[in-house]
Amino acid sequence: MKFLLVAVNAKYIHSNPAIYSLYAYAKDRYEQAMEIAEYTINQRAEDILAQLYEKKPDAIGFSCYIWNWNMIRELLDDLSKVLPDTDIWLGGPQVSFNAPQILAQFPNIKGIMIGEGEQTFRELLERYTQQQTEDFSDVAGLCLRSGFTAVRETTDLSRLPFLYEDTASFTNRILYYESSRGCPYRCSYCLSSIDKTVRLRDIELVKRELDFFLQNRVKQVKFVDRTFNCVHEHAMAIWQYLYEHDNGITNFHFEISADIINEEEIALLGKLRPGQVQLEIGVQSVNPQTLAAINRRMNLERLEEVVSAIRKNRNIHQHLDLIAGLPYEDYESFRQSFDRVYAMRPDQLQLGFLKVLSGAPIASQTEEYGISYTRQPPYEVLLTKWLSFAEVIRLKKVEEMVEEYYNSCQFGHVLSFLEGAFSSAFTMFETMAEYYEEKGYYLNSPSRAYRYEILLDFAERYDPGKRDAYIELLTYDLYLRENMKSRPAFCRDLTEEGYKNYRRAFYKEEEKTRQYLPNLRDYDGRQLSGMTHLEPFAYPVWDTAELQQIRTEGHIAKNPKEQYILFDYSERDPLSGEARTQRL
Repeated sequence: MKFLLVAVNAKYIHSNPAIYSLYAYAKDRYEQAMEIAEYTINQRAEDILAQLYEKKPDAIGFSCYIWNWNMIRELLDDLSKVLPDTDIWLGGPQVSFNAPQILAQFPNIKGIMIGEGEQTFRELLERYTQQQTEDFSDVAGLCLRSGFTAVRETTDLSRLPFLYEDTASFTNRILYYESSRGCPYRCSYCLSSIDKTVRLRDIELVKRELDFFLQNRVKQVKFVDRTFNCVHEHAMAIWQYLYEHDNGITNFHFEISADIINEEEIALLGKLRPGQVQLEIGVQSVNPQTLAAINRRMNLERLEEVVSAIRKNRNIHQHLDLIAGLPYEDYESFRQSFDRVYAMRPDQLQLGFLKVLSGAPIASQTEEYGISYTRQPPYEVLLTKWLSFAEVIRLKKVEEMVEEYYNSCQFGHVLSFLEGAFSSAFTMFETMAEYYEEKGYYLNSPSRAYRYEILLDFAERYDPGKRDAYIELLTYDLYLRENMKSRPAFCRDLTEEGYKNYRRAFYKEEEKTRQYLPNLRDYDGRQLSGMTHLEPFAYPVWDTAELQQIRTEGHIAKNPKEQYILFDYSERDPLSGEARTQRL
C-alpha cells in the first residue's frame, strides 16, 4: 500500500512543511506506506502527471494553496483517467473553507481533510493499511460526499514530531519551522483570524530542534508562526537561545507585530549578529478607518519607534508590508500609507494587493465594500468602492518600480538623492512608472545593467543640471554590488594616465603595508587589484544627506580634489550585500 503526499511549491527553494508534518506524525507506524513527492508550479502539468502515474499510488493527497490550486485542478482533471483506482484526497487552506463545492466540482475526489491534518491523516493511513476504505464517516476532520464528519480537536504542538531528520534533501532550500499555531489578532483579510487561540510548542523542545538547524549550518530557517512575538516570554527565550548559540551562518526569519515589541526585546535584538535574523512586519495601511474596518489593532507611532530603533543597529533586515485594495483606502490614502512606511526606511517594502480568501471574514463583506476580485487564484482585488480598476493598474506599475529600483537594493544612494526632486517618495515611483510606460519598458523589460542608464535618463529629465552627480551616484551604487569589468557607457573613462598611475602605485604600496586590506594578506598587488576596485569621485556620493544639503543651497559643485574609494568585495554588508568601502 502506498499513500503519496504531494506538494506543488511556488519555487524550488521552497518546501512544504504541511506534508512533512503529516509524514512525521505517522512515520513511527506507517513509514512504509507513505511517500513524499514535491514539484513546482513552474513544471509542466503533463510532466508531473507522468511522474505521479509512474509512482502508482493507492491513494494520493494534495496540499492545496492559492499559488498551486490552478496546477492541482489541472492535474485532478486527468489523474483519474490514468490512475482510475487511486483515491484522491485534498487538504490545505485553499479547500478547507469551501469543501462541499470542491467535491461537487470534482466527482473523482474521495474527500477533503479539514483544518489540522496530522491525526486525521494518521487515521486514514490506518484504514488503508487495514484495507478498510469503504466508509470514512467515523474519521474526524473530513468533508465527504455524505457531509462533514466530527470536528477534529486542535493538536498539542508539543506532541508533534520534528519534521526533519537530515538536510541532504533540502540543500539550497528554505527550511520551515513552527513554534506556535494560532493568532490573537482578527485581521479580516487573514485566515489566521479564525483560530484566535495561540498554542505554543514546549520551549525546551524548540531549543533542541533549533540545535538541529544550527549544527547542520542550515542557510535559512523561516518560522511560520503567524505572529511570532505575541507571547513575550516565548519570543525572548528563542531569540536569547539564538544569540547564545549563533553558528555564524544560519539566518532566521520571523513574522512579528512590531508595535508590541518592548525595550527588553529591542535590546536583545540589537545584540544579534548582523544578518542572523530578519523580521517581516505587516503594516498594511496607516488609514485609521481602514485599520478599524479590517479589525487590525496597531499603534503606528510605536511601530515607527520600534522600526527606527532596530534599524539604528544595522544588524537586522526589516521587511515591511502594505496591502492595496482594503476598505476605505483610496488612491490618495494609499499614497499616504506608502510615504509613511517608506519614511521608515525598511530594507524591503512589499506593496501587495488584497486577496479575498474563502473563509476569511472579508470574503463575506465584499458586497458591502464593493470589492470585485478575480475568480481564479490568487483571488486578487480588481476594484473597490474607493479604488478603481484603473487605479489598481497604476499601483501595479508603481509596485514594479519599487521592486526593480528599491527592493533590489541596487540603487540606494541614487534614489535617496533623487527623492529630493519630488514632493514625495510615492510621487517619484509613480512618475517613474509613467516614464516606463512612455518608453515602452514594460513591454520590453530592460536588463539589470541597462536599468542604471534608464535611471540616469530619468534623473536628467526630472532633476536637470545634475548629470555629473547622478553619474557618480550610479557608479558608486554599481560598484557597491559588483566589480564590473565592462563599465556602462556613462561611467568615467579610467584609461587616463593619471588614474592608471594612482592605481598602480596604490596596489604596489598595499602589497607592502596592507594598510587597507589586512584581510587579504595572502595575495600580491596584482591579485588585489583584481579582487577590489578603485574609483575616483568628485562628489560625496557616500553621504546622500550631505548631497541633499548641497542641493538646498541651489547648486551642486564638484570637490576640486577628487576622493578615491576602495571597494573590497571580500567583505560585504550582511544585510545589503554591499562591498566594504574605504576612502583613501
